[in-house]
Amino acid sequence: MSVYETIKMSPLLGLQGSGGGLAYLAGLSGGDKTYVDDVFGTFLYEGDAVGGGDTQTINNGIDLAGEGGLVWIKSRSVSGREHILIDTERGATKYISSNQTSEESTGSNHLNLFNNNGFRVGGDSTVNENNQDFVSWSFRKAPGFFDVVTYTGNGASGLRAINHNLGSTPAFIIVKYLDGGSQWYCWHKNLTSKNYYILLNGSGAQGNAGTQVWEATDTTFSIHSGVAGNGVGENYVAYLFADNDASFGTGGDESIIKCGTYAGNGTATTVDIGFEPQWVLVKASDANYGWAMLDNMRGIVTGTADDRFLSANSSDEEQGQDMLDLTATGFIAKANSNTNANNKNYIYMAIRRPHKPPESATEVFSPVRPSSSGTLTATSGFATDWSIIKSPLSGGATYAGTRLTGGGTLTPHSTAAEWTVGFSWDFMDKATIAGSGDYSSWIAWNFKRAPGFFDVVAYTGTGSVTTINHNLGVAPSVVLIKGRNTTYSWYWQHYALGANTWMQLNNQEAGAGNGNIFNDTLPTSSVFSVGSLAGTNGSGNTYIAYLFGDLPGISKAGTYTGTGSNINVDCGFTAGARFVLIKRKDGSGGANVGDWYVWDSIRGIVSGNDPYLLLNSSAAQVTNTDYIDPLSSGFTVTSSAPAALNASGGTYLFLAIA
Repeated sequence: MSVYETIKMSPLLGLQGSGGGLAYLAGLSGGDKTYVDDVFGTFLYEGDAVGGGDTQTINNGIDLAGEGGLVWIKSRSVSGREHILIDTERGATKYISSNQTSEESTGSNHLNLFNNNGFRVGGDSTVNENNQDFVSWSFRKAPGFFDVVTYTGNGASGLRAINHNLGSTPAFIIVKYLDGGSQWYCWHKNLTSKNYYILLNGSGAQGNAGTQVWEATDTTFSIHSGVAGNGVGENYVAYLFADNDASFGTGGDESIIKCGTYAGNGTATTVDIGFEPQWVLVKASDANYGWAMLDNMRGIVTGTADDRFLSANSSDEEQGQDMLDLTATGFIAKANSNTNANNKNYIYMAIRRPHKPPESATEVFSPVRPSSSGTLTATSGFATDWSIIKSPLSGGATYAGTRLTGGGTLTPHSTAAEWTVGFSWDFMDKATIAGSGDYSSWIAWNFKRAPGFFDVVAYTGTGSVTTINHNLGVAPSVVLIKGRNTTYSWYWQHYALGANTWMQLNNQEAGAGNGNIFNDTLPTSSVFSVGSLAGTNGSGNTYIAYLFGDLPGISKAGTYTGTGSNINVDCGFTAGARFVLIKRKDGSGGANVGDWYVWDSIRGIVSGNDPYLLLNSSAAQVTNTDYIDPLSSGFTVTSSAPAALNASGGTYLFLAIA
């Protein structure tokens, strides 16, 4: 039985999270669904070619060979390298450059093969220079998202209708003449009118042709011969992007692409698009600013830190400026000429963050050891959104890095504000810490955001009671909040504590009550609440929130009552827990009722001694105790466990991941 079938049949749907669980699961029985994960992907890679004949295969999970699409590649680290666009309609080896007016070129050392899970590049320096960094964006053809059309001119004047298979009316169209030098003509639904066009290869404002030059329906698009051309026998390519077509996701009712506009105010403009984006293209339609291209793999950092951007109209290397903050329902355009100059209008195209439900826990959680000493590289096999790392043998600080906040580091056992540790995070498919030293004995716990399992939200405090949107898709069982620029505690809300009770991850205290921390309100499937206290909502302070859900077969947050004897904790798993976090809620001692114990399958959850670490402490792991044992459906707390884990009548919280 698949995880999906298990979920549909599970009685757990009636437990915590049922407010959003049934809606989240709706449509699973309706056949295959299409997610943004299936049709778009940002993939970062390092070039490895030392000769023109060298190749590198990029596996990004996108079926380009079978479904067709476009791959857009740009060097991040070297200036003067062109944007390379190659699509399946024209064929591998045929490329054009968005920052050039040049005709189509052919080269076997650029992208030379489309695969059913990605593509292959050759040894040309624009796509695979040794030791240089590259980004690739893959757009798969799919109704409601993207289409590629090639056509041949027929010499007719005026508007000419051309068929497409987008399945909805295009909102953004890019057209390039292939046989000679020409501009990259674009139409966006939010240009002043259909008389206007804008050039992808330039930074200029929209131009007025003086007559209608564009038209689009759900079956055809039309371009005036006076703009893009329509010479007899001449060849053209068009890239068509949809807008807000709600036919994706688990229920087949979510959109994954949005084209829109907003007015700049020179400070900060909130743009609500209905989802959190992973990729954004922005251009001032009435000013001479470039096309800014941003994505969450290279870094759209919430806060004042630099976002990594490239310009579609420039061969410059990647640069950093504070341009956007991401929200659960869109983005905030910051005070930057490329994204938010006062009294200027901007057009944008945004693509939704990955939202495909996991089929197994290994897709979203990975406890791993580093692959080598010298640099800590803990490969998770998936794009990592939150990583916690620590040296179990020697102890010391525990470091936590989050993709959404860039290179900043938080320390779970400390109230310290976000800081720069002296190494850098890499969240592509691993947690990589670039630094010096021997990391071979360290441990990394890597988490990926996924519906029902885990979400991350960055927000700025208001100082007054408020609700904050999230994208977990179900009511969270756990909400963990830390101030990024403040020295407040890590506040932990667990559904079993009730709306008015919270705990602190960085100390041993029992559960405490103060409605102003979480506004005396449990979270729902779409929002969580914070009160007016600075710990979770100080005016102008920045915060990061981590949300865990109960996803049958994958994750479970719950409670158990101590007995002093062996306790089997059933989490609904089939092969046991790979991660277990336990904290006592009550008991005498007030400030010292128990630590936050962590076990994982890499260090060992076995029938004998099991090494544990304490999240609220800098101490090294303890290896000579047998406090938990494996259990196929979850884990067992043993009779030898201390009062902090198994006192008769004690109440304990846990978070377990299969």
